[in-house]
Amino acid sequence: MTRLLYQIHRWVGVALALFMAIWFSSGLVIMYAGPSALGRAEQLAGAEPVQPEYGWLSLGEAWQRSAAQRQAAEPGKDAPIADARLVRQGGTPRWLVDDTRGRRFALSATDGQLTRISVNDAQAIARQWAGPGAAILYVDTGIQDSAVRNHEALSPFHRFAVGSGSRELLVSARSGEVVRDSTRLDRALYWSGNWIHLMRPLETAGLSADGRRSVLAWLGFLAFATCVTGLIIGWQRWRPGWGGRPTYSQGRVHPYRDVWNTWHFWSGLLGGSFALLWALSGYLNNNPFNLFSPAAPNRAELARYLGAEVPAPLLDWRPSAFVTEAENRDIVEIALRRVGKEARILGVKREGLGTPLPGTGNAARFSDTALVAAAARLVDAAPVLSHGLLDTYDDYYYARHNQGTVERPLPVLQVALADPGHTRVYLDPRDGRVILRQDDSRRAYRWLWSALHHWDLETLRQRPVWDAWMLTWVLLGVVLGYSAVVLGWKRLRRTLQPGKPGKSGKATPARPPKAEPTPPRLARDGQTP
Repeated sequence: MTRLLYQIHRWVGVALALFMAIWFSSGLVIMYAGPSALGRAEQLAGAEPVQPEYGWLSLGEAWQRSAAQRQAAEPGKDAPIADARLVRQGGTPRWLVDDTRGRRFALSATDGQLTRISVNDAQAIARQWAGPGAAILYVDTGIQDSAVRNHEALSPFHRFAVGSGSRELLVSARSGEVVRDSTRLDRALYWSGNWIHLMRPLETAGLSADGRRSVLAWLGFLAFATCVTGLIIGWQRWRPGWGGRPTYSQGRVHPYRDVWNTWHFWSGLLGGSFALLWALSGYLNNNPFNLFSPAAPNRAELARYLGAEVPAPLLDWRPSAFVTEAENRDIVEIALRRVGKEARILGVKREGLGTPLPGTGNAARFSDTALVAAAARLVDAAPVLSHGLLDTYDDYYYARHNQGTVERPLPVLQVALADPGHTRVYLDPRDGRVILRQDDSRRAYRWLWSALHHWDLETLRQRPVWDAWMLTWVLLGVVLGYSAVVLGWKRLRRTLQPGKPGKSGKATPARPPKAEPTPPRLARDGQTP
């Protein structure tokens, strides 16, 4: 059994050493690299003021006029409007509409036509985004790896170089939204961090997204096995001499004399537990065997949450009613939101705050009655246990790094349901969004994945406490990974090198390594397990 332990650690370690080194190195980069795409707060900060004009169409008029074009572009049964936003892009007003099937449409606010963002349209958007005097150069149109994460529905993208080319913009050809604004350094950090860490080169080589995730999951599982066996071996070989117990020769606490074995021993003994937790959480992140429930509600659930009918005030509201409101010229988006039979028309400013537009008769927020009923519909009419406003973050609802109040607003309405999964739903009472849904499965996932991988515990979230904690263990992982690469390469060379001829003229087989070190006085210093 002991021999099997050593063999597993040796040969799985040889196979995975490079992967482990890459994972730790790219993870270190990810800690200080920005997201792969712009967040909601960044998009609002760079957006163009709406400034409605007389003659712009209502949402209902634009939706009706575009019916034939939408059916031709996205065949299938028509679905109700889920969400709509009035924006101005490169001087052109558009309704950006999502339906309950998850389809996205950009409709002209002047004639109601379904629009596809052309290169010229995207160039005008990029010029406005980049600012006055910025030189904009069109590069290409396609699906760029640096922007598709969580933005697949907005592909393809028009790419533009700004100025000397070190800055790059990606504009969605479907919605006209700027999804990425990056410098050359941003892109380098993405390629050397997130892109490598998640094994996205496999997709570039032709493997499907599901196939990539399967490969990543099983590599994580094998890395976990390697860490388990390494920790057991490390503890077996550690002889601190406490209580008068024997050590190795010359009072050493481990049997190694060379640098690489020594580094591997200490980095594994000190940081191996964290390497094990990262490998385990990385494996579970890919949801093997569908152990955990989905992270977000599906389209059918969101459709039930919103309700089947779109309230008439949303369809009939005309932008011309907002033309004379000079005090609201800094509004960059007009959002039309609905939950059940209630509707709200919000003016959204650059800082992300959405307030009811004057003259629309909107309440300050959706009613608890509408939100609680919608939460029950979300989980298939589950009974409601309790609900209440949450004005501070908890262990499950909190803002991670690179998130703010736009992504994780406060207060939120927390609704507890009496379904088999004991679901809790977190809702934004201002715009009715489902921000987070947590059942027993997702709560377990939060601790087994996010807590063990990101260490986003309440006591560690504040910087620089989190930085000091993460850097300590990640750097030990880097040493562990690269020392494993060197030792694995040496072992592989010795194994593949032809043996010296014996007396019979045949190669003499290599002696199998001992499973455990000999007593201290006879230990062979420096022997590799």
